[in-house]
Amino acid sequence: MNKRNFKTDFKTSFMKNFNKYLFLSIILVLLTAIVSCATPPTEEMDRAHDAVARAENNADAVSYAGNLVTRARQALDNMQAEADARRYEEARNLATEAISLADRAIEEGSIAAIRAREETASLLNSLGTSITETSNSLDAARANNLDLDYAYLGSELDNARRLHNEARQDLQANQLQSAVNKANTIRSTLSAINTALTNAVQALTRK
Repeated sequence: MNKRNFKTDFKTSFMKNFNKYLFLSIILVLLTAIVSCATPPTEEMDRAHDAVARAENNADAVSYAGNLVTRARQALDNMQAEADARRYEEARNLATEAISLADRAIEEGSIAAIRAREETASLLNSLGTSITETSNSLDAARANNLDLDYAYLGSELDNARRLHNEARQDLQANQLQSAVNKANTIRSTLSAINTALTNAVQALTRK
């Protein structure tokens, strides 16, 4: 065999083998894709279950991002339905969606809880100042002999102080709604006391 024929035969053989390996590689990729689509996305589904469970058991997520928690649960239920129907690609996509929504719920819930805590602390600080100012006004009214029921108003002011202390304890215990409820009661009590003081002053000026 001369050199020219050898080169031709080698090239032909190489191309045949190359094409065969290329064909086999394509078949392998296709088979892998088919098997992947025909196999339940167990890992992704397990992660989705874990993520939604974390969100549903996170108090801040439930309180401040409840809509996202609900959507995450719905995506999880839809994921399971698609997996049961052997639509595994759709199940995989829904698993990803459920994880994303659950993670967002926890993140946004945490941010909202911090903001709520700061706002509640600010409200209680403001009410502390208002209690002191109302107490000073009541003392001034007593010193000027204004016609008021000082025993009743003093008792109401003491209740406001007590509630204020309890609200601060609620804040420390992260029971924000309880703290806010007490703050609203304090605000209403102080408003009533100050209204009584204003009416007494007006009655005196009309004499």
